[in-house]
Amino acid sequence: MFVALRKAVKKARIPKRVTSHTFRHSYASHLLQANYDIRTIQKLLGHSDIRTTRIYIHTVKSVTIKEAKSPLDL
Repeated sequence: MFVALRKAVKKARIPKRVTSHTFRHSYASHLLQANYDIRTIQKLLGHSDIRTTRIYIHTVKSVTIKEAKSPLDL
């Protein structure tokens, strides 16, 4: 796997360091951007402790609605 990944990164001319963990990080970040629940992401990544999953939160801008709007405000 590692050799194939290295070849693909070289072929794509990606100048940054890429590891298999990069894919996990990207997957978690995209799930957060899609507003998936942190517990769902924890389960999908196979983390036993939620603190491990929370590391990904700082990488993505929050899309949570902070203030609910009343239907009367429309």
